[in-house]
Order: sequence, then C-alpha cells, then structure tokens
Amino acid sequence: MNRLPTIDDVSRHAGVSTATVSRCLNAPDQVRPETRARVEAAVAKLGYTPHFGGRALAANRTNTVGVVIPTMASAMFALGLQALQEELSANNVTLLVATSHYDPDQELKQIRTLLGRGVDAMALIGEARPDDAYQLLQDRQIPYILLWSYRANSAHAIVGFDNRAAARQMADRVLAFGHRNIAMLAGVTTWNDRAVGRIEGVRDALAAVDIDLAAPYLIEAPYSVDASFEAAKALLALTPRPTAIICGNDVQAAGALHAVRDGGLAVPDDVSVVGFDDIELARAVEPPLTTVQVPHRRMGRVAAKQLLNMINSNEPGDRMNFETSIVERRSLSSPPNRH
Repeated sequence: MNRLPTIDDVSRHAGVSTATVSRCLNAPDQVRPETRARVEAAVAKLGYTPHFGGRALAANRTNTVGVVIPTMASAMFALGLQALQEELSANNVTLLVATSHYDPDQELKQIRTLLGRGVDAMALIGEARPDDAYQLLQDRQIPYILLWSYRANSAHAIVGFDNRAAARQMADRVLAFGHRNIAMLAGVTTWNDRAVGRIEGVRDALAAVDIDLAAPYLIEAPYSVDASFEAAKALLALTPRPTAIICGNDVQAAGALHAVRDGGLAVPDDVSVVGFDDIELARAVEPPLTTVQVPHRRMGRVAAKQLLNMINSNEPGDRMNFETSIVERRSLSSPPNRH
C-alpha cells in the first residue's frame, strides 16, 4: 500500500535535516534561498503535506481564525471577508468560514464547531446575539471581534460603523431633495442590530421634520431581490404612493427598482430609490443607485490586524468606528411635483 510522505522523506530527498525542512515550512525567511528551493522541490515532488494536528499540538496554536457570517449570498460580506482572509494569509493564518442564516441557535452551533476545530480567535457579525455565545467564548478564553456594527460603549472589541448614523445621513439627503412621502424597505430586524440601526437612523431624520415612519410605510423583508420586489410592490400600492423608498441594502434596492419598472413607473422620475453598502450591484443596475458607501475592505484588513494582535499579545481589542459616505448616482432626484 502507498503511504503518505513524511518529513523524513523530504529531508532525505532534499539532503537537509528535518529541522531545516521544518524551518522552510514555518519560517522560510530564516533559510537560505538555495536550501529553501531544494526543500520546496522535494515537497512538490513527494506531495508532502505537513501534519496539521501535530504542528498545532507542538505550538499550542492552530494558526486558524473562525468567522461566522449570516450568509454567503451577500456581496458585502464577501468584500470584507476577502480582505480579512488576505491579511491573515499574509501572516500564515487560515480563515475558516461558517454561516448562521441569521439564526442565533445556528450561530452558536457554528461557534461550537469552530472552537472544536481549535481556532485561535473568532470574528462575528454584529453585536445582537444571546449571552450564551459571548459566555462560551469568554469561558474558553478565545479572543473575538465583532464586525459591521459599532457602539461607543460596547463591551466588546468591535470594528465597524454606526449604522444608525449612516442611515440618518441618507435619509437627510432624501429629505434635502424635497421628499416628504417616504417609505422604507428594511431588513428583518430579529437578531440583526444593523437592520435595527438603519431603521432608527431613518426614523431620526424623519422625526426631525415631523414625519412618522411606521407601517404600512415601513416593511421588513429578507435581503433578496425577490422578497424585496414583493415588498416594494406593496409600498407602491399605498395611497398616497411614496415618492422615495429608502432600502436596507443595495440588494433590496435592486428589488425595488424592478418593482417600480414592473408597475409602469420610472426611477427617479416617479419614485426615487436609494440603497446601502455600495456593492458592485449598485453601479450595475439601471439607473445606478445612490447609496451609502461602506469601507468593507478596510474594515476587513483592520479586523485581521486586530485579531492577530489579540492572539499574539493576549491584549484586548479596540473599538474602531469607520466613517461612511453617500455616493450620489441617478436613482435619487426631486419628487414628481418638484421637477
């Protein structure tokens, strides 16, 4: 029977000691280039793969970080995770990704699974979850960081942005164009502090001009084009019809654009539609979306650096708030009676 190649096989093939092979694999900068080249050639020819479990046991570290995200279907998470993975990979740390489907029980299950894999640290999305999850991480003394939300008085290390402030800024911009009959298509708020913050921000802005945001002009829907299409159709059927729809993210805004066109109306001549996140979709739809630009990649890189520092120094992480901005495109203009 064929057996798997060992470090001894690589050592003999390259004509170096097993210690040198180990240094080539774990600290290549400490080995002369010509020696490293021989070892790498032997590894490639033999198909050698280091024994992960043995290395982890010896170092009391697995060089892995776990992250649980709500869904892999969202481009906004993909942008941040790509930057997170790139920064970790540059430091020889592997990222393990799991999804929760916005279900706190499923998230806790995934956290337990990743802890069982021996991850050195964890990243989670948002702050809203049962205390059991935080207690588990604290009991296991696993460093963790929260992403995509921010509270100045949070008890956790957090790298994100103020969803409430960002949504208020967008609502203020919609008001500045003269809209007063405004609806909101929001994400489902259950265990989602980002969606909650965005609703609160829009309410803050509208309340300042004595407008109450409430059902039926406020609808929660899943972050999908199909669900948002149906929700936007319901908003467009209201009397009076909203002249602007503020959406919880760009995917929802794409669904709203479809609903406006399907109803024989035009964006922005009849109804303005704005989004949140500024993913590629925001530029690809017609008309392109006015939206909140979120620095997903910068947050991912900074979060990775924080996690690495927390792992290596055993120091607590920081709370970091990133600024967002509004990108104005053609989906927002004055209401019909102001053209």
